[in-house]
Amino acid sequence: MDLPFVSSREATQGLPPAQEFGVELARLRVLKGWSVRGLAERTAISEGHICNLQSGRRNPTAAVAAACDAALGADGALEALAGKARQGRSTGIDADLLISGYTRIFDDLRALGRTAGPSTVAAPMRSVAGLLADAAPRVGRVRRQEVWLIAARYAEYLGWMAQEAERPADALRWTDVAVRWAALGGDDSMAAYALVRRASIAQHRGDRSGVVDYARRAAGHPAATPRILVHAARREAQGHAVLGDYDLYRRALDRVRVHRAETAAGPEGPRWGPSIENGTPRVIEASCLVDLRRFGQAAGIFAVELQRAPATSADANSRARFAVRYATAQAGTGDHEGACRTVAEALPVIESVDSATVRAELRRFLGAADRTPAASRQHGVLNAVRAAAYRAA
Repeated sequence: MDLPFVSSREATQGLPPAQEFGVELARLRVLKGWSVRGLAERTAISEGHICNLQSGRRNPTAAVAAACDAALGADGALEALAGKARQGRSTGIDADLLISGYTRIFDDLRALGRTAGPSTVAAPMRSVAGLLADAAPRVGRVRRQEVWLIAARYAEYLGWMAQEAERPADALRWTDVAVRWAALGGDDSMAAYALVRRASIAQHRGDRSGVVDYARRAAGHPAATPRILVHAARREAQGHAVLGDYDLYRRALDRVRVHRAETAAGPEGPRWGPSIENGTPRVIEASCLVDLRRFGQAAGIFAVELQRAPATSADANSRARFAVRYATAQAGTGDHEGACRTVAEALPVIESVDSATVRAELRRFLGAADRTPAASRQHGVLNAVRAAAYRAA
């Protein structure tokens, strides 16, 4: 797999010498998929010392740099940066530049998480989150809040990755951490988004009324931004659809459209949670119609909308989920061969994305497809779907 990480020059450009070494050390470690502990075990350097190096609080000695360079296969690059760091003797933390480096790493890890799943990115993200939380109290007051906010972004995404790995307790724990860190960064809107996360977890647990309750609480939170209101309205619409209440579902769906327009008209605000662009209101409508068992309407919308939106790696998880919902709608209309064809086309992406959300959709599809007379003719496809649906997280 080609990893979408930025180059060494892009990641460290403009950093003081000690931080240049630290960010490059973290970048190379992340490329290997190693945690701080993993690097410590391979270099005989303590985890605490590696964290100090990555944050720029300590300058690397020649021996430490050589050990890291050899373990990471840096071909002398880390040793050269270490020489610059020792000459510069810069041990202070420049939070602004630290944020710049770790924001780039966050964007790369998030992109990788969308295409390769939580197991690939969880360990390096935990390491960087801890590093930033450790560094935040030590930086100057002017930039301290920004350090906490980037740390909160890591924690929030770790919550999502835990949810996708079917670890709801870890998902809630990381989400609560993100709320605390965001508050230290002067942002209360993460507290509103945390209620959306709880609604999502309630849905996966089968707590139908809990979905609606948490979504409404998120929408009523005083710090909720238009973007968070979109997430809340989506989740509420899905909750009402599962409960079979068509009128309340339609009202919630109307709010999705209203709040999407508000996000376009107003300031950006914090981007907690997934992109609201992963699923148009029409696709969300079709998804809810499957829950309402209006399969013909749902299949008609999916057929148009999924063809209209170009496939990109950035929304692989969402697109796969909606494709399986489309297949479930097709099966509900009696088009079993079309349903198996749709899900078979999505299987390569599904098998590469380790997603509890998609696995749940696959199990739902199987529940519909296995009961049909045509199931025996699609034996190979259904077996492949079954293997993907029930594989270990």
